[in-house]
Amino acid sequence: MNRIGFFLSTLVLLLVVASSMVFVVDQRQYGVVYALGQIKEVITEPGLNFKLPPPFQNVRYIDKRLLTLDSSDTESMLTAEKQRVVIDWYVRWRISDPSQYIRNVGLDENAGALQLNRVVRNAFQEEVNRRTVKELIATKRDALMADVKKEVLAAVKSGKPWGMDVVDVRITRVDYVEAITESVYRRMEAERKRVANELRSTGAAEGEKIRADADRQREVTIANAYSQAQKVKGEGDGEAARLYAQAFGRDPQFAQFYRSLEAYKASFNKKSDVVVLDPASTEFFKALRSGVPAAPGK
Repeated sequence: MNRIGFFLSTLVLLLVVASSMVFVVDQRQYGVVYALGQIKEVITEPGLNFKLPPPFQNVRYIDKRLLTLDSSDTESMLTAEKQRVVIDWYVRWRISDPSQYIRNVGLDENAGALQLNRVVRNAFQEEVNRRTVKELIATKRDALMADVKKEVLAAVKSGKPWGMDVVDVRITRVDYVEAITESVYRRMEAERKRVANELRSTGAAEGEKIRADADRQREVTIANAYSQAQKVKGEGDGEAARLYAQAFGRDPQFAQFYRSLEAYKASFNKKSDVVVLDPASTEFFKALRSGVPAAPGK
């Protein structure tokens, strides 16, 4: 029984030791084998590998993929015009030599990102100081990114190489600091309000001009219509007088009688009209008394 237990314990111990001697390197990683704290071997190809059991040898893994570093600070930079701007950027980089990276930078990707962030920011600060806002935004934007990349590559490869490669440097945003942006927005708002007020004033003046012109045309039209009506009325009155004179000239006595009837009609237009006269001494009713028109002047 003791022999079986001893055999099983030995087998388990051997399995544990064997498992600690085997490790797998993923295709997205480097495998770095340490021997008593020193780099013994760097494995770049994926697959199953062997090493001595701890504490004689240990293995650490470092990412070999293309990594992205985004700007994290919002500190402003001065342009050649002494304007303060805020720049957002990102860098694409990878670890190319794990041994140099571990010796000169750190044991993981965060250490490289931290130091790379400082170098990239300094490079941007230096290049921004040489350019105007217009050049940053439009005319020399690509040249700025190329120069920053060149400076960063020089920093990570000269002296003690960092064991990394910088693939690309890009600017995502260039903007004034918040205080200047707020001031620009206020000026834009004031300018838009001024233009709006000017357009309203112009529209109101144009409206008044149109209304005045319409009123003038109305008055002219009414005056012309009235003049034309008076002319037509005058012509009608003249024609009527001519016809009356022509008709009355044929029989003056009938004309006098007709005019008396018209006078009676105008005098008694309403049922409530009352005229107090002496029929015997008034020429007005003489035609009614005699049945014939009264002679003029009697």
